[in-house]
Amino acid sequence: MANTYAIQAGRELRVLVESEKITDEDATLLSWDVAKKIEETLTFPGQIKVTVIRETRAVEYANK
Repeated sequence: MANTYAIQAGRELRVLVESEKITDEDATLLSWDVAKKIEETLTFPGQIKVTVIRETRAVEYANK
């Protein structure tokens, strides 16, 4: 599918995916799948927010 990076930030899990390799609909399904897997395998109080971020980065450097 796509390269993903998970960053655990307290009660939030962010999954970064390349926008060219996953659609908006797939991102929604991925967040649901990850949340369900967490519910099935972990015991925790409260809730954990799962956010899938589709992003395109443009980086340029100014040199002098």
